Amino acid sequence: MSTLAPELAPARPDAAPSADALDRALRNASPAEVIAAARQAVGRDKLALVSSFGTESAALLKVMADVDPSIPVIFLDTGWLFEETLAYRDTLTKTLGLTDVRSIKPLEETLTREDPDRELWFSDPDACCRIRKVEPLVRALKPFTAWINGRKKFQGGARAEIPVVEQDGVRLKFNPFANVSREEIEAIYKLGNLPPHPLVASGYLSVGCMPCSSRASAGEEDARAGRWRGQAKTECGIHTTKTS
Repeated sequence: MSTLAPELAPARPDAAPSADALDRALRNASPAEVIAAARQAVGRDKLALVSSFGTESAALLKVMADVDPSIPVIFLDTGWLFEETLAYRDTLTKTLGLTDVRSIKPLEETLTREDPDRELWFSDPDACCRIRKVEPLVRALKPFTAWINGRKKFQGGARAEIPVVEQDGVRLKFNPFANVSREEIEAIYKLGNLPPHPLVASGYLSVGCMPCSSRASAGEEDARAGRWRGQAKTECGIHTTKTS
């Protein structure tokens, strides 16, 4: 496995290489090499992986665990997740030997003030995502200098042109699966003998919060088509809002 080139090493112990320099160096690297380089660039204690423990999450978590299972994993427990997702989190944590999975919930005072009747997902889904995902993630990432996520170019939309490394406010953001294919994801599952998300068997291609996730229609191949079905909304906001 390759390591970070000497010319990309930070000028100071508390600094990190630039996103542009890292992206140039890693744009053809394997996902494992990207994660290893991220750890080298900022240090394990300053690096976190954010996972939804959704239908494709096990692949990225498996690659990370093979590099270093002690890298902190942030899981946003929104209060609207399927029980199957919570169980899957526990299953993958044990299966992959993850040692630092942090389940982050929205603040109770925020929910009481802004969503007392739990109907915000219907009246204002962007605001619901903000208080249940975006704000908790910003809070959870405060101790970290960089974070890893599982977005892929083949998912299309705003994700079609994502780089391997980008600047996200004050943090580096690593996208180790940016260039992988569906077939490569499937191969990781097969080779790693990874359990599927329990809702895959029920027809879900992508799983988020219960009110905003639906089963795929017959012949539907877009993995994210079941999210916010019938709305123009395609992202929850954690990838379109800077985490500074």
